[in-house]
Amino acid sequence: MRVIMPDAAAASGQFLEVVPPRRLVFTWGWEGNEIPVPPRSSTVMIELEPADNGTLLRLTHSGLPTDVTELHRKGWERYLDRLARRVTGDDPGPDSYID
Repeated sequence: MRVIMPDAAAASGQFLEVVPPRRLVFTWGWEGNEIPVPPRSSTVMIELEPADNGTLLRLTHSGLPTDVTELHRKGWERYLDRLARRVTGDDPGPDSYID
């Protein structure tokens, strides 16, 4: 898979496990040398569980170098918030992640 961000940075990886509708596991990393996480060098696991008022989404990103964990935490929080808005019918607006 390949994801191109609004600032043209690209991340890529490979799906390792797909268990609809419960679990998705894929590798993750950045193309180029700006972020020291090469493609397929870290692993993202997304687990979905029924909850009282919807679905609990648990995201675990492992294998990241310590110096970029905060960058990735902020990124995942940003995009999970946008996803939550979309799921409830709200428009998250244009994505201008270049901060």
